[in-house]
Formats: sequence, structure tokens, C-alpha cells
Amino acid sequence: MGKKCRFYVDIMAMHEEVTGSCNLVTVKFPNRETTRFLVDCGMFQEKGYEELNSVLPFKAENIDFCLVTHVHVDHIGRLPYLIKNGFFRQILATESTCKLLPLALNDNLKILGSLAKRKNVKSLYSHSDVEKTLKLLKPCRYNETIQVCKNIKVTFLNNGHLVGAALILVQISYPGYEDINLLFTGDYNNKNIFFDVNEIPQWILELPLTVVQESTYGDMDSTAIYKCFKDNIKKCLNNNGTVVALVFSLGRAQEILYELRNMQKNKELDVQIPIYFDGNLAFKYTNLYIKDGLNIKQEMRKFLPQNLTFVDMSIRSNVLEDTNSKIILTTSGMGSYGPAQIYLPEYITRPNTLIQFTGYTAEGTMGNRLRNTKFGDMVEVGGLVAKKRADVQYTTEFSAHAKADEMIKFLKKFKNLKLVLVNHGEIKTKNIFAERILEEVNVKKVGLLGREYFFRVDPYGLVKTLSTKFK
Repeated sequence: MGKKCRFYVDIMAMHEEVTGSCNLVTVKFPNRETTRFLVDCGMFQEKGYEELNSVLPFKAENIDFCLVTHVHVDHIGRLPYLIKNGFFRQILATESTCKLLPLALNDNLKILGSLAKRKNVKSLYSHSDVEKTLKLLKPCRYNETIQVCKNIKVTFLNNGHLVGAALILVQISYPGYEDINLLFTGDYNNKNIFFDVNEIPQWILELPLTVVQESTYGDMDSTAIYKCFKDNIKKCLNNNGTVVALVFSLGRAQEILYELRNMQKNKELDVQIPIYFDGNLAFKYTNLYIKDGLNIKQEMRKFLPQNLTFVDMSIRSNVLEDTNSKIILTTSGMGSYGPAQIYLPEYITRPNTLIQFTGYTAEGTMGNRLRNTKFGDMVEVGGLVAKKRADVQYTTEFSAHAKADEMIKFLKKFKNLKLVLVNHGEIKTKNIFAERILEEVNVKKVGLLGREYFFRVDPYGLVKTLSTKFK
């Protein structure tokens, strides 16, 4: 090994389960200098962790730079709060993510302002904090290695999870020592219908590597996915019912619109059935997909179905009062925010209605609450107590996350895995996936990232785990 190694990194997670993604990496160099950086800084959405949104267990002014994997609010929602608390250096993200961030952060600001008024407290951050955040952005191209500081360089790699999403390779060097190489998957997917997902370059596959791997669906294989969306839609419409589909503004909304277009094309959906699309942020993202491109494949820019109406406040009441068969797509995907708060109280009591969730619903959200309410029982929706009479369904077929078998296949590509740290998953799921990695992947060690422990890594792999002491 040559010199006695005093060159290492400490990797800590600010989050315990799925939302609130934020990893703190502290680099200790042999000359006793220290560099600290963050990978993501997101909002907590699980009810049990909401209080952590106003807590930064480190000094923001001591962070040397921040890396962003993608634009979902559970990964970027607290960036302005980071700035508010003293961070003032570069935020690196892909070019597309930098285009999307102004929309995402300003929308989140509105949500936070509304919540603050309801609770009679100050908002987590202000418009000024958002503006300061946007000024710190540094757009980065895929596969271009960037020297962030003297001893650290980063490379953003294509990721199918979302437009602009990236795997981020961090290479940390010091003269006379082997490099420490870290790969952060963020939320990972190996495919996307709107753009091509490139293979990881061979030189990266050969590196001695520590991978921080997400595990949202680490307990489910892709073969276990039951595709029910189209059948549910057709069943409801055949009975002259109304479909209310809950969609996420970015990615899911556009994919569902494309699915409905294909159903029309294949004669599975009558083009006379009106389709209503509600959600201001989703409109803006959809416009970017069509006009800006965001690296969207040219042939995929025409994804809007026929007979589509964009809903605003002037016609929303007409949509609600209309008793004819129709499809309504509305944000938010988990049902707790946006126009969903208007549609759900109205339609949950109507028996000839399908309420279709199209993605993950975190604990404490409206979607999760409806899942746990039996048909015919009372449920609190939007401040009202209502009887659940609608058919409420859930599907993972549109999930933007790779499943366990796909993530295992991904990890097997790397030739020299020193350590895999399982991240971004419910506690039970992380344990299940970690055990599977040990059984199926050629890796020396597997760890579970959470708030209780951090991992010390040097050029040769894991040094030790320690009880978390945030710094």
C-alpha cells in the first residue's frame, strides 16, 4: 500500500428512507485539508420526517460545492434553504436540469408559502433565496469531466430516470495515492421512452469504485409488475364513468399523455372521450418537452392525445360539474398538492369513478391515506370527511425507477466494486436489496446508508463505519 493512508472520505446520509435525499461527503486529504460537498438537497415528504425540512445538521457555509442528480423536489427542494443558511458556492447539474430548476423551485416556493400560511409560520425560504440559488447553477454536459476544485473532478452520466437526470462520478485524487472513486446513482433507471440512455463508458466500468445505489424498488423485480392502467381506464369508461389519474408534473404526466395517445391510435380509447389536463407546472414542463426538446427524441415530441383540453380556473368548475364520461389528469402525483386537492374531495364519493394513482405515494400523503382506507369507510380529504365510494387503484408500471433485477444487472457491469452503499429506500426494502447484492454481485462490502451511521472509505475500499456525528 506504500504510505500509511490518511486519505479518506466520510459518506453520510441526511435522510433515512426515500425522500429528503441529501448526502454529505467529507474529504480528508493527507495535508490535513478538508473538502465538503453535498449530493442533492431535497425536501422530506414522509409525514414522520417533515420536521427535518428545517434542520441542516451541518454548517452550510462550510460546504464547498453541491451536485444535483435530478430535478424532483425530494432531491432539490431544499437548495434555497441551503443558500438561506449560508451556502454560496457552485451548484453543478446537467444542462437540462438547469433549465427545469427555475420552474421546480418556484413551484415548491408557492407550496411552502401556502403551507406556512395554513400553519401561521414563516415559509422555509423566500423568492430571494430561490433567485440566489439559480445564480449559483453551473450547467454541465453529459460525459464531460469537470475539475471542480484542485483534487476533485466530476462526470455526469446519462440516466433514464428523468429528463436531465444523471449518475454522478466523483474522482478524488492526491499525489502519491490511488484515487477514491465514488458513483452516485441518484434515482436510477436504465430506460426512458423520451430519450436514449447511453451505456456507461468502459473506462468507468474498470475503475475501483464505491457506488451509492438507490433502492426504491429493491424488493421488486421487473417481472412482478402488473400492468393494469389501460384495463382500468377501459373498464371505467365502458361503464360511462370518469377517470381521475394522479400524475407527477415532470415525466409521469408526459408519459401518461403519450399512453393515452397510443390508446387512441390503437382504437382502445375513443377519441370522442374528452381528456382534461390540470396542473400549471405540468403545462410548463410539457411545453418544454415539445418546444425546447431537452434532448427529447424528435419523434417523441408529438405525444399529446386528441381531444385534450388544458384546464385553468376559468373552466375547472365546468369539468367538475360535467357528469359525462371523461378522463382527468391532475397533479400532484401523490394527491396532496395542486389541483388534486380539488378533484379528490369531489370524486372520492362518486361510485362510477376510477381514481388511478400512477406512482409512488409516500407515507402521510393523500394517496397513501386512500390506499389504507377500505371501500365504504370514512376518510378525511381536503378538510372534509367523505365516504370512499370511488374505485381507487395504484400501478407501478410507469415507475421511473429501475427494479431490483435491473439494478443488480447495473451493478454487475462494474469490474472492481469495492463497496456498495444502499440508499434512498424504505428501511425494510434497503435491507432486502442489500442482502441480494451480497448474494449476486461481486463486491467486497455492502452497507446501508441512513442517519445512524456514516462510512469511511479510502482508495482501497471501506475503512470502517462510525456512529453519525454531523459536522
